[in-house]
Amino acid sequence: MPSMKKIICLANSWKLDERCIAGIDLNTGKWVRPVCDDRYPEDGRVPKYIRLVESREPKLLDILEIPLANTGKDFGFECENLSVLDGDWKCVGRIQPTNLLRYCGNTQILHNSRKYVNPSYLQSLPFEQRRTLQLVHAVSFSAQNSGNNKWRGTLKTLNGQYLDATITDPVFVEKLNAGYQPKNNCLVTVSLSMPYQSRPDWEGEKPCWKLIAGVIEL
Repeated sequence: MPSMKKIICLANSWKLDERCIAGIDLNTGKWVRPVCDDRYPEDGRVPKYIRLVESREPKLLDILEIPLANTGKDFGFECENLSVLDGDWKCVGRIQPTNLLRYCGNTQILHNSRKYVNPSYLQSLPFEQRRTLQLVHAVSFSAQNSGNNKWRGTLKTLNGQYLDATITDPVFVEKLNAGYQPKNNCLVTVSLSMPYQSRPDWEGEKPCWKLIAGVIEL
């Protein structure tokens, strides 16, 4: 029988032509990123026919029951990945946003104050310390249109940390495109991209860029 895990969905974000799903395991309190590493061995993105629950996209705050292995391909630097097994995904409940506050930490946003993290730095850490997902409580949040229906978000935390990053939450981007103005007080899922260079003249290794993968307003 597959190992069914209950995950609070905190990200359903764009990943090329598919999605990246991530959340916190209700039993362990740890981050989990379900990956289809057999179908997409290069990045583990989750195709639509697998991730749908009751014929719809998983929503932020859904409690998802997903058949997952106890391990998954780490792509060289990620520690949260668990391989998706055969079986249906189910939504077995919802959680209130305020119940997520205990999962927010006061540490730096994904290891440093920059917009990216180098894979070599993550590889230098013990496996369980290679954080590539984090829930951040933003006391200030704004969004700016960067063209072609793409948006960047700027946030500030209570202890004064800042982040400016691309928003990859499709539902939130749709709201922004319709003229929505975000509230300041929100929970933000920050994730790291797969390594890529942002411009042709980039020097050094390809970094993992910080992304705003989910926005939950309080």
